[in-house]
Amino acid sequence: MTILITAGPTREAIDPVRYLTNRSSGKMGYALAEAAQRRGHRVILISGPTAIDVPDGIDFIPVESAADMAQAVGHWITSAELAIFAAAVADYKPANVPTQKIKKTGETLTLELVKTQDILGSARSQFGFTGVLVGFAAETENVIENARGKLIRKGCDLVVANDVSRKDIGFDSSENEITLVYAEHTSPLPKSSKEDLSQDLIELLENLHPKKED
Repeated sequence: MTILITAGPTREAIDPVRYLTNRSSGKMGYALAEAAQRRGHRVILISGPTAIDVPDGIDFIPVESAADMAQAVGHWITSAELAIFAAAVADYKPANVPTQKIKKTGETLTLELVKTQDILGSARSQFGFTGVLVGFAAETENVIENARGKLIRKGCDLVVANDVSRKDIGFDSSENEITLVYAEHTSPLPKSSKEDLSQDLIELLENLHPKKED
Protein backbone atom coordinates (compact mmCIF):
# COMPACT_ATOMS: atom_id res chain seq x y z
CA MET A 1 0.00 0.00 0.00
CA THR A 2 0.97 3.65 -0.17
CA ILE A 3 1.92 5.17 3.20
CA LEU A 4 2.28 8.91 3.83
CA ILE A 5 4.53 9.81 6.76
CA THR A 6 5.32 13.24 8.20
CA ALA A 7 8.51 13.69 10.19
CA GLY A 8 10.80 16.19 11.87
CA PRO A 9 10.16 19.68 13.19
CA THR A 10 8.92 22.74 11.38
CA ARG A 11 10.60 26.14 11.35
CA GLU A 12 8.48 29.27 11.65
CA ALA A 13 10.28 32.41 10.50
CA ILE A 14 10.67 35.36 12.89
CA ASP A 15 12.69 37.38 10.37
CA PRO A 16 15.01 36.42 7.46
CA VAL A 17 17.63 34.90 9.81
CA ARG A 18 15.72 33.63 12.87
CA TYR A 19 12.99 31.09 13.40
CA LEU A 20 10.94 29.23 16.03
CA THR A 21 11.31 25.44 16.14
CA ASN A 22 11.32 22.48 18.54
CA ARG A 23 13.54 19.60 19.65
CA SER A 24 12.26 16.94 17.25
CA SER A 25 15.11 15.10 15.52
CA GLY A 26 12.89 13.32 13.00
CA LYS A 27 14.38 9.93 13.94
CA MET A 28 11.04 8.21 14.60
CA GLY A 29 9.44 9.36 11.36
CA TYR A 30 12.47 8.39 9.29
CA ALA A 31 12.65 5.00 11.01
CA LEU A 32 8.99 4.43 10.15
CA ALA A 33 9.63 5.40 6.53
CA GLU A 34 12.55 3.00 6.25
CA ALA A 35 10.64 0.16 7.93
CA ALA A 36 7.66 0.63 5.60
CA GLN A 37 9.87 0.76 2.51
CA ARG A 38 11.67 -2.42 3.51
CA ARG A 39 8.33 -4.20 3.79
CA GLY A 40 7.52 -3.32 0.19
CA HIS A 41 5.24 -0.31 0.63
CA ARG A 42 5.40 2.89 -1.35
CA VAL A 43 6.39 5.63 1.09
CA ILE A 44 5.79 9.36 0.76
CA LEU A 45 7.91 11.10 3.41
CA ILE A 46 7.09 14.75 4.05
CA SER A 47 9.77 16.11 6.35
CA GLY A 48 10.79 19.29 8.04
CA PRO A 49 14.51 20.10 8.36
CA THR A 50 16.60 17.29 9.88
CA ALA A 51 20.19 16.04 9.82
CA ILE A 52 19.15 12.51 8.81
CA ASP A 53 19.99 10.86 5.51
CA VAL A 54 16.89 10.17 3.43
CA PRO A 55 16.18 6.41 3.18
CA ASP A 56 16.58 4.92 -0.28
CA GLY A 57 13.57 4.12 -2.41
CA ILE A 58 11.05 6.59 -1.00
CA ASP A 59 9.31 9.69 -2.35
CA PHE A 60 10.84 12.52 -0.32
CA ILE A 61 9.11 15.90 0.03
CA PRO A 62 11.19 18.43 2.01
CA VAL A 63 9.34 21.29 3.69
CA GLU A 64 10.19 23.98 6.22
CA SER A 65 7.16 25.61 7.82
CA ALA A 66 3.84 24.28 9.08
CA ALA A 67 2.15 25.95 6.12
CA ASP A 68 4.53 24.18 3.73
CA MET A 69 3.79 20.84 5.39
CA ALA A 70 0.03 21.41 5.30
CA GLN A 71 0.18 22.18 1.59
CA ALA A 72 2.28 19.07 0.86
CA VAL A 73 0.04 16.81 2.95
CA GLY A 74 -3.08 18.18 1.29
CA HIS A 75 -1.58 17.42 -2.12
CA TRP A 76 -0.31 13.89 -1.40
CA ILE A 77 -2.61 12.38 1.22
CA THR A 78 -5.31 11.23 -1.19
CA SER A 79 -2.68 8.99 -2.80
CA ALA A 80 -2.28 7.04 0.45
CA GLU A 81 -4.18 4.28 2.23
CA LEU A 82 -2.34 4.93 5.51
CA ALA A 83 -1.14 8.25 6.93
CA ILE A 84 1.22 8.50 9.90
CA PHE A 85 1.68 11.98 11.34
CA ALA A 86 4.95 11.74 13.29
CA ALA A 87 6.13 15.32 12.68
CA ALA A 88 6.33 17.82 15.53
CA VAL A 89 4.50 20.68 13.84
CA ALA A 90 4.65 24.13 15.43
CA ASP A 91 1.35 25.09 17.05
CA TYR A 92 2.03 28.82 16.62
CA LYS A 93 3.92 31.10 14.27
CA PRO A 94 4.74 34.83 14.29
CA ALA A 95 1.81 36.93 13.11
CA ASN A 96 4.08 39.18 11.05
CA VAL A 97 7.49 38.46 9.55
CA PRO A 98 9.55 41.50 8.58
CA THR A 99 11.58 41.43 5.38
CA GLN A 100 14.69 42.71 7.19
CA LYS A 101 16.53 41.36 10.24
CA ILE A 102 15.12 42.61 13.53
CA LYS A 103 17.73 44.80 15.23
CA LYS A 104 18.55 44.59 18.93
CA THR A 105 17.24 47.96 20.02
CA GLY A 106 15.63 47.33 23.41
CA GLU A 107 15.84 45.20 26.52
CA THR A 108 12.81 43.12 25.50
CA LEU A 109 11.17 41.97 22.30
CA THR A 110 7.52 40.95 22.11
CA LEU A 111 6.32 38.56 19.41
CA GLU A 112 2.67 38.14 18.53
CA LEU A 113 1.96 34.52 17.67
CA VAL A 114 -0.99 33.04 15.81
CA LYS A 115 -2.08 29.43 15.41
CA THR A 116 -0.77 27.35 12.55
CA GLN A 117 -3.06 25.05 10.57
CA ASP A 118 -3.97 21.85 12.39
CA ILE A 119 -2.66 19.38 9.80
CA LEU A 120 -3.73 16.19 11.56
CA GLY A 121 -7.11 17.71 12.34
CA SER A 122 -7.52 18.66 8.68
CA ALA A 123 -6.89 15.15 7.34
CA ARG A 124 -10.52 14.02 7.54
CA SER A 125 -12.45 17.28 7.41
CA GLN A 126 -10.48 19.31 4.87
CA PHE A 127 -8.31 16.87 2.92
CA GLY A 128 -10.98 14.15 2.69
CA PHE A 129 -8.74 11.31 3.84
CA THR A 130 -10.64 8.05 4.44
CA GLY A 131 -7.79 5.63 5.13
CA VAL A 132 -6.11 4.62 8.37
CA LEU A 133 -5.08 7.76 10.25
CA VAL A 134 -2.34 7.63 12.89
CA GLY A 135 -1.30 10.57 15.03
CA PHE A 136 1.53 11.03 17.51
CA ALA A 137 1.13 12.66 20.92
CA ALA A 138 4.31 13.96 22.57
CA GLU A 139 3.14 14.72 26.10
CA THR A 140 4.69 15.76 29.41
CA GLU A 141 1.70 14.97 31.65
CA ASN A 142 -1.55 12.98 31.55
CA VAL A 143 -0.08 11.15 28.58
CA ILE A 144 -2.85 8.61 27.93
CA GLU A 145 -5.73 10.97 28.64
CA ASN A 146 -4.32 13.67 26.35
CA ALA A 147 -3.59 11.16 23.60
CA ARG A 148 -7.12 9.73 23.70
CA GLY A 149 -8.58 13.23 23.55
CA LYS A 150 -6.46 13.89 20.47
CA LEU A 151 -7.64 10.65 18.87
CA ILE A 152 -11.29 11.58 19.32
CA ARG A 153 -11.00 15.24 18.28
CA LYS A 154 -9.04 14.53 15.12
CA GLY A 155 -10.69 11.37 13.88
CA CYS A 156 -7.67 9.11 14.28
CA ASP A 157 -7.77 5.32 14.30
CA LEU A 158 -4.72 5.25 16.57
CA VAL A 159 -2.55 7.71 18.47
CA VAL A 160 1.01 6.81 19.41
CA ALA A 161 1.74 8.43 22.78
CA ASN A 162 5.06 9.01 24.47
CA ASP A 163 6.30 10.94 27.49
CA VAL A 164 8.77 13.54 26.25
CA SER A 165 9.52 14.77 29.77
CA ARG A 166 11.79 11.74 30.14
CA LYS A 167 15.42 12.25 29.15
CA ASP A 168 16.06 8.64 28.10
CA ILE A 169 13.46 8.46 25.31
CA GLY A 170 11.75 10.65 22.72
CA PHE A 171 13.39 13.87 21.54
CA ASP A 172 17.13 13.64 20.75
CA SER A 173 17.17 9.92 21.66
CA SER A 174 17.62 6.81 19.54
CA GLU A 175 15.17 4.96 21.79
CA ASN A 176 11.52 5.40 22.62
CA GLU A 177 8.81 3.88 24.79
CA ILE A 178 5.31 4.27 23.41
CA THR A 179 1.70 3.45 24.16
CA LEU A 180 -0.74 2.73 21.35
CA VAL A 181 -3.95 4.52 22.24
CA TYR A 182 -7.20 3.39 20.63
CA ALA A 183 -10.73 4.59 21.34
CA GLU A 184 -11.48 1.73 23.75
CA HIS A 185 -8.12 0.43 24.94
CA THR A 186 -4.38 1.00 25.13
CA SER A 187 -1.43 -1.23 24.27
CA PRO A 188 2.04 -0.34 25.63
CA LEU A 189 5.21 -1.18 23.73
CA PRO A 190 8.32 -1.42 25.94
CA LYS A 191 11.39 0.74 25.57
CA SER A 192 13.35 -0.16 22.46
CA SER A 193 15.21 1.41 19.55
CA LYS A 194 13.13 3.59 17.28
CA GLU A 195 14.00 1.23 14.43
CA ASP A 196 12.59 -1.81 16.24
CA LEU A 197 9.49 0.07 17.38
CA SER A 198 8.92 1.30 13.83
CA GLN A 199 9.10 -2.25 12.48
CA ASP A 200 6.54 -3.40 15.06
CA LEU A 201 4.27 -0.45 14.35
CA ILE A 202 4.28 -0.91 10.57
CA GLU A 203 3.44 -4.61 10.95
CA LEU A 204 0.58 -3.73 13.29
CA LEU A 205 -0.78 -1.11 10.89
CA GLU A 206 -0.67 -3.58 8.00
CA ASN A 207 -3.14 -5.68 9.96
CA LEU A 208 -5.25 -2.65 10.91
CA HIS A 209 -5.70 -1.47 7.30
CA PRO A 210 -8.00 -4.29 6.07
CA LYS A 211 -10.23 -3.75 9.13
CA LYS A 212 -10.57 -0.10 8.17
CA GLU A 213 -11.79 -1.06 4.70
CA ASP A 214 -14.46 -3.31 6.24
